[in-house]
Amino acid sequence: MSLYTKLKEDDLNKILSEFSVEGFDSYKVLSGGSENTNYGVFTENGNFVLTICEQKSKQELNTLAQLLEHLAAHNFRTSEIIYTKDGNRFSTWNEKPVMLKIFLEGRIHDHLSDELMVKAGVQMAKLHKVPAPDYLTKEISYGQQHFKLLEQYAKGSDFEKWLIGIMEFVNPFFSDALPKAFIHSDIFASNLIVSDSTSEITIMDFEEAANYYRVFDIGMAIIGLCAEEKMINFTKAKLLLKGYESIVKLNEQEKDALPAFTIYAGACMTFWRHKNFNYVNPNPSMSKHYLGLKILVDHIKSQEGNPFF
Repeated sequence: MSLYTKLKEDDLNKILSEFSVEGFDSYKVLSGGSENTNYGVFTENGNFVLTICEQKSKQELNTLAQLLEHLAAHNFRTSEIIYTKDGNRFSTWNEKPVMLKIFLEGRIHDHLSDELMVKAGVQMAKLHKVPAPDYLTKEISYGQQHFKLLEQYAKGSDFEKWLIGIMEFVNPFFSDALPKAFIHSDIFASNLIVSDSTSEITIMDFEEAANYYRVFDIGMAIIGLCAEEKMINFTKAKLLLKGYESIVKLNEQEKDALPAFTIYAGACMTFWRHKNFNYVNPNPSMSKHYLGLKILVDHIKSQEGNPFF
């Protein structure tokens, strides 16, 4: 649970008044990512999520708000922003940008049932059918173009050598012929809200969205949703693909590339953990947190043939 900005009741009232939300029954800190502080605010007239951006610039938050508007305009169900009294997409608190969104009812499931795994695949495919806006980045924020950062803090390390070996395996599968789409790139269980009836899954938190290979998004979802005890549950992965292909059919080149892109997605996340806890925000207790993902990536790489089809 991340909490960087502590708000008192009076602080919340001042912030919410800018959005024409006055008076609330209760509030609580919500679990969040490494860059935001999130509060759940519960009122008689609706429930909301107040997000204080600790590292994101106003321009970056404006782009995120545009993406959510774009998704809504294309009837894709996700978080809906609340505008300020002045019609702005966000306000400011202590020089930090603040966004208010409608609270998504439901809960996060640490492990998805078979039925929910299929529904997650369906929602991902629906996302990939939404046209990618021109302003959407065409790179992954923690992709291989950033791996050279290791030269600054881990040059010659076993981890750098491992990552170089992974990319030597993956790079031949990159091709301009692979379809690209509006992808989420961070579909882990913590970014899925399951309705209380379990009839619907909603994908949230589009901060890492990109116009990139759709097979990368599927690979990352396999890493995020199908990992069990540092191994991939390939039965669950096939259920995810079953849901996906009920909406969008993968071509043969994508099917062939999926194992490599799943390895690449896992390597990207492994790099992010290594970089974040050993360099950007050093934390001795988390310095080896990357090893679990590294083992998972090695497990996928050790499979013979194509384990997904």
